[in-house]
Amino acid sequence: MRNLPVFLLAALVLMMGVSSAQASDKLYLYTENFPPYNMSATGRAFEHNGSNIDGLCTEMVKAILNNTDLDYVIKLRNWDYGYNRALSKRNHGIFCTTYTESRAPRFKWVGPLTRNLWTIFAPAGTDLQIDRLEDAKGLRFGGYRNDVMTEYLLERGYEVSALDSDDLNPKRLELGQIDLWIADRLAGPYFASQQNVEGLDPVYSFNDTELFLAINLDTPDATVEKLNAGLRKVHETGMFEAIETKYGL
Repeated sequence: MRNLPVFLLAALVLMMGVSSAQASDKLYLYTENFPPYNMSATGRAFEHNGSNIDGLCTEMVKAILNNTDLDYVIKLRNWDYGYNRALSKRNHGIFCTTYTESRAPRFKWVGPLTRNLWTIFAPAGTDLQIDRLEDAKGLRFGGYRNDVMTEYLLERGYEVSALDSDDLNPKRLELGQIDLWIADRLAGPYFASQQNVEGLDPVYSFNDTELFLAINLDTPDATVEKLNAGLRKVHETGMFEAIETKYGL
């Protein structure tokens, strides 16, 4: 190295600097198994390769990224892991995330990507009738950690047995380990079918909410603007409507 001409040394240093800058600008995006919004295409609990991750929100995020010059990685983990990475690390994000007033100052936002409808499911054959959320007071819900629906119930004094992910809650409901399960109206039946649980009864729906890509606060504004500009192009080309239609919305 000491015998290299000065101009070659300078070129090497410059190349190393460019490579380092490119690596630091890469986006690391996380999602969870939450069909049909996000899911492993191979049936695995975790995915390291974005090509093996599918679903409504995933297709929407990929379409947005394809309309930018951003380098990115998409990984599938459990929600709690991805959410905390997005909270704490620059250029990290998580989707699809429900936008709420309490979450608003924690992230920068890209979206909305789509909507969901919060739904309370009861066991098959139930005679339970819920006309308002307060009718479920005293019953034990199944939920999962750092999920907005779980947080909503806990903040209002409802009893929630929360796991690291939502996968096992349909089976817990069927076995009587919980009285009710709060989930998305579209996603709930997908989760249940994966656990070979059939006939769960959607007894009450509320809070039609918007879902976003949430980006760490230390991520440059220019990056977030590129993503939102990419979303506008997805709308303009008709791709947004086509993706929602594909998934029955």
